[in-house]
Amino acid sequence: MKRASRRPTGFTLIELAMVLFIVSLLIGGLLMPLAAQNEIRGRQETQTALSNIREALIGFALVNGRLPCPAVAGIPTGTTVSGLEAGREATSPLGTNGPCACATSATSGIAGNAGAGAVACDDTTPGGVTGVLPWATLGVPESDAWGNRYTYRVTTRFARLAAGQTTFGGACAPPSNPTAAAFALCSAGDMSILTAATGGTTIAATVPAVVVSHGKNTLGAYMMTGAQIAGSAGDELENANGDVNYVRSVNIDDQVIWIPPNVLMSRMLAAGRLP
Repeated sequence: MKRASRRPTGFTLIELAMVLFIVSLLIGGLLMPLAAQNEIRGRQETQTALSNIREALIGFALVNGRLPCPAVAGIPTGTTVSGLEAGREATSPLGTNGPCACATSATSGIAGNAGAGAVACDDTTPGGVTGVLPWATLGVPESDAWGNRYTYRVTTRFARLAAGQTTFGGACAPPSNPTAAAFALCSAGDMSILTAATGGTTIAATVPAVVVSHGKNTLGAYMMTGAQIAGSAGDELENANGDVNYVRSVNIDDQVIWIPPNVLMSRMLAAGRLP
């Protein structure tokens, strides 16, 4: 009588190769430098925060009929007006319902502390005002994953009083003036999002508001002390100089979001704030 053949025990060469391959993948993940892991996690956390900030800005507009003014960048955390809209804080001589406050002049383009001599920003011509995100006004975190404030710029005509406006800039002349919004359906922002500061292409135009995290290298960001971190250049400088152009690119570690005009207008229409 023939004895039943026994199946060989142990791993085959193919099974062993598969095990070694899986182990190598696991070891590779474990060997990833801790700094790289922290950077990936920081970018993911900041991207989530930026998405929430965009919703907070749009939500603010739905409730108030306007976008918020920036907060003054140079005010340290813990100061009475830190994180509040410049010109809308209770201590502002412009009043809580006044316009945004600009440092030194109406067209300076920099959010100023009204108690320190700033004046009402010009909202009748194309132009914007830059500072940091008014985190206290919006009820969002003050800083990104690297502990620095978000840069925020808004076209002034989108952040003025929400009622009684009769001029909307440029060629915008609505059939009837909105009674529950600072801007009309034809209003245009003054900012552009580019792929590079020089020689890049335009990703978005006529943007009403932009928010920037200056990333792990922090260059151009404002710290919670109110001091700005120097050293930004090229595309990163474009995101820190307060002008109308901003860069979103894989070549820099800045993370940039903006309020798309069509999204803002459609949400305002749905909420009954426009036309």
